[in-house]
Amino acid sequence: MATSSTAGASTATTVTEIEARGPYDLGEIALMGFGHRDERSFDGVMRLACCLDGDLETPVGVEVRQDGQRVQLTVHPPGEPLSPAQLGAATAQVARVISLDHDGEVFDRICCADPVLARLHAVAPGFRPALFYSPYEAAVWSVVSARRSRAQGITLRQRLCEQHGHVFDLAGVRTAALPTPSALLALDSFPGLPADRVPRLHAVAQAAREGRLDADRLRALPPDEAAAELQQLPGIGPFYSSLILLRACGHADLLATEESHALSAVQELYGVDHDLGAEELERLAEDWRPFRTWVMVTARALGGRLAS
Repeated sequence: MATSSTAGASTATTVTEIEARGPYDLGEIALMGFGHRDERSFDGVMRLACCLDGDLETPVGVEVRQDGQRVQLTVHPPGEPLSPAQLGAATAQVARVISLDHDGEVFDRICCADPVLARLHAVAPGFRPALFYSPYEAAVWSVVSARRSRAQGITLRQRLCEQHGHVFDLAGVRTAALPTPSALLALDSFPGLPADRVPRLHAVAQAAREGRLDADRLRALPPDEAAAELQQLPGIGPFYSSLILLRACGHADLLATEESHALSAVQELYGVDHDLGAEELERLAEDWRPFRTWVMVTARALGGRLAS
């Protein structure tokens, strides 16, 4: 079994920066609330702890801060400093997670050109979607949270991370990373986790070790092919395969047709008085390209504020 460890203040940390293009508000992204993230306040730091892209056996912790258009990352390794390649992977991964990997100026123009989207965009011009840390993380969340409330899923995931993952001190807050694939494969049982979920987690961990859950690889596949492949994992059906593709791989232009809440948000935003079908949604979303995913996520995240 893996054991928890804590990384304190260390010279092993590395600071790097990413330049934001277009309106950007880290606070809006940190407080978006989805999946396991449920922050209720923002103290100027977004804290991420995850398994590293391309090297999922290495956990990393990252403190993210914003200074104008510069977004600063303080990267904590689990021990020795990260190699240049690992640091590059961590930077690219965080950019994907907090939607700094696309041109926000283009998104801003698309929103401002549509009178309906312009009203929504004005609520929080710097909002962008926050993503799961990786397809591996999204697949584990899918297994852990299935058939339970989100709050219960968050609690169970947190205990799993604290007991079998690496715990970082990120700007004074203990933040636990998901167990690595090897740690999950060593897991025989866990309090609160139904026995049938353990083999499912093992299948996810094995797929991750084999590179089948690599974000770049899945994003490069035709979406239908990627979804079909993900559905070969036990417990991952159409809804969860869509969740992994849309909310973890970094797609900005796929339509969330499996996401009923996002569809309802779009219907309300545009005053549609009936359920949107796939063809009608395609027509409505044509002017959103190449940010159809971002628009749907934004509608769900901000639509309630517009109504108020």
